[in-house]
Parts: sequence; structure tokens; C-alpha cells
Amino acid sequence: MRIMPLGADELPEVAALLGANGLPTDDLSPGIALFGVRDGHGLEGVVGIERHGEVGLLRSLAVRHDRRQSGLGSALVLEAERLAGANGIRALYLLTTTAEAFFARRGYVPAPRVRAPAAIQHSSEFTSLCPDTAAFMGKTLPAEMGVSGS
Repeated sequence: MRIMPLGADELPEVAALLGANGLPTDDLSPGIALFGVRDGHGLEGVVGIERHGEVGLLRSLAVRHDRRQSGLGSALVLEAERLAGANGIRALYLLTTTAEAFFARRGYVPAPRVRAPAAIQHSSEFTSLCPDTAAFMGKTLPAEMGVSGS
């Protein structure tokens, strides 16, 4: 499996996969670094990182229906964490309405929304795209994931 950066020309396909998984697509933009996996049938899975200084939002994790339970979602999260850490992001946060247990198994800890970093609180995902009932979760990235020499 090869996880690759996705370009702006692939946003329609990303939006289709997110939509099929009930995830928001209104604010997809070049400001969100998207990564995905393809096979002969198209995009199998996608994940995004929305950077806000030294913290980031883990965004848009979606796996095509026929690839669920294959480990692809876990691989995408691990790669997003690796890339975030390598680029100086020290913690990732997310909002979810359906995958709290999935993320908890990967070390994300639920927290009250009021404890979100200010930059995250001002993101469109936090303010308008995800309902107030969405679980807010976070994970401090291990130091060894950080930028070389840190």
C-alpha cells in the first residue's frame, strides 16, 4: 500500500468519497494537506491534516466501503501522524460523530470542546461543519515523530 499526497485536481474524487461516508466537504481547500491510497477502481481511502501552527486537525478520514476492516484507516492515521510530527505539529485533534472508539484505540483521548486550542476552536470544522454533539479528541504526538534534531 502506498499513501501519496493528493492534488487539487483530485478534490472532486476526494469529495465524492467523503460524501459517501457522510463527512463534510464544504471547506476542502489547498490549506488541508490530503493523502490517499488508490487501486484500479480509484481512491480507496483518504486522510487530511489541517495545520494551525504547532497543532493540527486530523480531517477527512474516509475509507471506501469495500476496503473497510482492512487496516487502511489505521495506516492512513499513522501516516498522518508521522507527517504531522515531521512537520513540527506537536498534537493532533479531531471531531467525530461516528468513530470515537476507532480513534480511542489509536491513542486519541476525549476532551471537553472548551479545552480545544484557540486555533482549533476558530476552524470551520469546529465552528460550523461538525455538530456540537461531535466528540472532540486529541493526541500528543511522540517526540520521536517530531522534526529531526528536536
